[in-house]
Amino acid sequence: MTRTNRLLGALSMAMLAVVGLNLYGCSPGDQAPVGISSAVSNLKATTGNAVIGSVSLVKTANGVHIFAQLAGLMRGDHGFHIHEKGDCSSGDGKSAGGHFNPHKATHGGPDSATRHVGDLGNIVAGKDGKASYDRVDTLVTFKGTNNIIGRSIIVHAGTDDLTSQPTGDAGARVACGVIEQAG
Repeated sequence: MTRTNRLLGALSMAMLAVVGLNLYGCSPGDQAPVGISSAVSNLKATTGNAVIGSVSLVKTANGVHIFAQLAGLMRGDHGFHIHEKGDCSSGDGKSAGGHFNPHKATHGGPDSATRHVGDLGNIVAGKDGKASYDRVDTLVTFKGTNNIIGRSIIVHAGTDDLTSQPTGDAGARVACGVIEQAG
């Protein structure tokens, strides 16, 4: 096979990949490959906090099932959001950017008619500092505009009031974890 034929073959394969992605509503820049069915986020404490936990996200027929288990929280409600960047490198968690909001919607709760894609409401910690979250969300996806793969999950120090703009007045970020494809 000549060098030209090998180059044409490689270009043909690349074009087929792009066409295949477009058939499934993806663009070559999308981070989630076709067929992704689950993701995970391992949360670590921001500076001065002791929060740890994990979040599993599984595609279902009705949306994405989000299940979280956390420890090290103060008792009460804590804002629980998907943020725009998959970057937890700063000690305060601010490297994760703002709430994931590709449609430029107003902030709301997970059941609000209008909300950021990343608005998941609150996670409630008991007196032992442990909390869990269990919900099927119909806005988050693993492909397209609402793709959450490569973004981050943030847990806040305070309660998300579900109405204050632009973020629910939930306070400092106490934990951060990048959302990654599982398995």
